[in-house]
Amino acid sequence: MADDGMDLLQGTLDVLVLRALVWGPMHGYAVSRWIHDRTRGDLAVEYAPLYKALHRLETAGCVAGDWGISDNGRRARYYRLTTRGRARLKSGDAHWRRYASAVFRVLDAT
Repeated sequence: MADDGMDLLQGTLDVLVLRALVWGPMHGYAVSRWIHDRTRGDLAVEYAPLYKALHRLETAGCVAGDWGISDNGRRARYYRLTTRGRARLKSGDAHWRRYASAVFRVLDAT
């Protein structure tokens, strides 16, 4: 990914991954590309933290993974959002929107 991308704040990756999976099952590379494309390249997700997040979310029951074949014919693990994951996304989304709003209030102070 791009070296000039912004670093992710701790705790944001799980919410971003869950949000990507709202659109349907994806393998790790597709999740990374979705985040990169959606942020117009401003956020670059490194693969090691991404796969750690996917494993953590799977262990927590927020995503479920199944093996399949990718578009290029390679074996890949596809992750899908679970009911628990949708609930976690809802609370995480609310938290980050409130956090971002507070930061903008500080940055916009005159």
